[in-house]
Amino acid sequence: MLAAPEPNGGLNHFNYVLGTQTFDPSYHFTKQTPLVETAEAIQALGSTVIKFALTPKKQSAVHSLTELARDEPSHRHVLDMPFAYFVIWMHTYSNPGGGSWRNGFNKTAQTNEYREVYDLVAYLLKTYDGSGKTFYLGHWEGDGMLRGSIGKEFDVRATPVAIQGMIDWLTVRQRAVDDAKRDTPHHHVQVWHYTEVNHVTPARDEDRPTVVNKVLPMVPVDFVSYSSYDTSNFPRPDNIKSALDYIESKLTPKPGISGKRVFIGEYGYPILKKTSKQNAHTPQEQERLSRIVMLAGLEWGCPFVLYWEMYNNEVNSDGSQRGYWMIDDKGVKQPVYETHRRYFEWAHRFVAAETSRTGNAPDDLEFRTAAVNYLKAPENNAK
Repeated sequence: MLAAPEPNGGLNHFNYVLGTQTFDPSYHFTKQTPLVETAEAIQALGSTVIKFALTPKKQSAVHSLTELARDEPSHRHVLDMPFAYFVIWMHTYSNPGGGSWRNGFNKTAQTNEYREVYDLVAYLLKTYDGSGKTFYLGHWEGDGMLRGSIGKEFDVRATPVAIQGMIDWLTVRQRAVDDAKRDTPHHHVQVWHYTEVNHVTPARDEDRPTVVNKVLPMVPVDFVSYSSYDTSNFPRPDNIKSALDYIESKLTPKPGISGKRVFIGEYGYPILKKTSKQNAHTPQEQERLSRIVMLAGLEWGCPFVLYWEMYNNEVNSDGSQRGYWMIDDKGVKQPVYETHRRYFEWAHRFVAAETSRTGNAPDDLEFRTAAVNYLKAPENNAK
């Protein structure tokens, strides 16, 4: 189990592992902001986890992540919602693209990054003290910043200077999280720091330079998010689990955290092609492939397995939606949505029944075993 606060809300604070996220949706249907609308759709789905971004905006009145979380109405609304787990891309105003460290992360940049992250963590701990909420603060795909792409021709971008710069950046962020937690009195609220890797197979299979083999062993991060397309695009359970094992093998010890520390932060399947080299899928294939990843993550022990995403955010040059969605641009709930909805209905019933029967919520292994059996049962396959 995760080393997290004792839950205050029973079923609403249980970690059901599966979930989804919202980033820059290309459509919405109400007068609410797209962020709030999609967050409420995720809550209605039954999820206790949400993933979204706290990243620099162009509002002139906002100058830091703390101000964004505290003063911008949409972000404050989502943070106040009764989710138990918040997985957040955190890119600071002092380092908005996240990659200013490529040519070295100088002392001034380190000081600015530290202060902004420290202040945000202190704000979250004070504001949500006693709430049972857990915040995971990380970043977008690290290999996208370090390498740019997965091809061998991009290996040269992982220079010693860039690698050291990323190590310094992540080390400063981790220290800021740890120091803010040490200095800020709090209870029943938690903040963790994570890095995200997305090119695992080049390191695992060919020992080519990526974040997982060149950066991760040098930084004491709490968790790792795996944006898993290099194994999930053509998902095989053994290949996905092997990648998760490889990531875990590069982690530095964190005695204060029990259980697995690698989660699947992204996987998903488009309905339409972007280029002739990319696959397109029917809604039924989208659901079937997603189920493979869900099961692999649950069986391996991932803290979270997060589908990309509630509303699609990728649009082709001709205006067509690529279809990384649970709800399409016409408002139609897709098979993958219904699989998650039914899963959460089952999961809530299961946890409630076990709690009533034994007086305690099921432990992590008990829940995962039941969840795997549920998803594998023929009667629970998508109709």
